[in-house]
Amino acid sequence: MQQDWFMFILSAIIVNNILLIRFLGNCPFLGVTTAMDSALGMSAACIFVNVLSGVLCWIFQKAVLDTLGLEYLQTLAFILIIAGLVQFVEMVVQKVSPALYRALGIYLPLITTNCMIFGVAVLNIREDHDFIHTVVYSLATALGFSLAMVIMAGIRERMLIARIPKLLDGVPLGLITAGMIGLTFYALAGIS
Repeated sequence: MQQDWFMFILSAIIVNNILLIRFLGNCPFLGVTTAMDSALGMSAACIFVNVLSGVLCWIFQKAVLDTLGLEYLQTLAFILIIAGLVQFVEMVVQKVSPALYRALGIYLPLITTNCMIFGVAVLNIREDHDFIHTVVYSLATALGFSLAMVIMAGIRERMLIARIPKLLDGVPLGLITAGMIGLTFYALAGIS
């Protein structure tokens, strides 16, 4: 039983990484990873929002949408739940850490449109997770997202001192690097 949980968590974090393998959440991945501080702040906000939105969307799906036969409203309901949570996180970050709020800039409100957050909420329903699996999967996918963000931020900070051809500088080299990191994670696909 413990091995099943271990493989479930490892799969969500590394083997089926939400960002590098499922390609959800690429906008903040390329936009925020230019500095480690911003990547860590965005990761923390995404972990918080992802776990809460995953749980709240699951509860809303089971208690309201499934009960009333309104499954077709899932997309609209999930977007409203996520948008409300992001507004809450934005207010908290602005009060608690104004420097982090300024560092994140436009990317904090963009969590609302981060398809990773929405994708995890939908995957919890599609994969028919129970409540405990929903909490664990939401946390593990957010940790996998954070892991990819931190790795990319570390690499991109090192790129600042490297001699890079102008043609590849910025997003092109970011995409190439993301692809190489993704291939590294994908190499572990046989263990799940």
